Amino acid sequence: MKRSDISLIALRQILRATELYGRDLARAAGLTPVQIRVLQAIGEKGHATPKEISSRLAVSQATVTTLVDRLVGKGLVERQRSAVDRRQTNVLVTEAGRDALERAPDPLHDRYVKEFEKLADWEQAMIVAALERVASLLDAGKIPASPILDMGDFQKGAGGN
Repeated sequence: MKRSDISLIALRQILRATELYGRDLARAAGLTPVQIRVLQAIGEKGHATPKEISSRLAVSQATVTTLVDRLVGKGLVERQRSAVDRRQTNVLVTEAGRDALERAPDPLHDRYVKEFEKLADWEQAMIVAALERVASLLDAGKIPASPILDMGDFQKGAGGN
């Protein structure tokens, strides 16, 4: 088998693992993986500004607004004006949001980070370089990471909106 075929199979396996995880998450918690990441980012301090969330997840503030709107609609977060600066809005995790985080399966992101950090420095560097090169080969380096946020749109039947 050619190396290009082997590499494409590995890419497809990664994409499939992500897709299956998204479905499991949607079923278990009624949330998409990125909604879980937003809840986690807010839950670390109990609150966060949209700008903090945007920076943390490397997505646009417009994307964060859409995500927060969905989470507000589900009763998992709420917006509150800052007591310090009334022009600023804080996003707070509700009790229902904390419950959803507890019910959610181990996020794929966290599993990856846990296993990645066990690797030796040289191996981490090699993987990062290889993944950056693959992104470059696909001309994906110019594409923001946020399109994965649309994963929930094809899962509407599974509760992933």
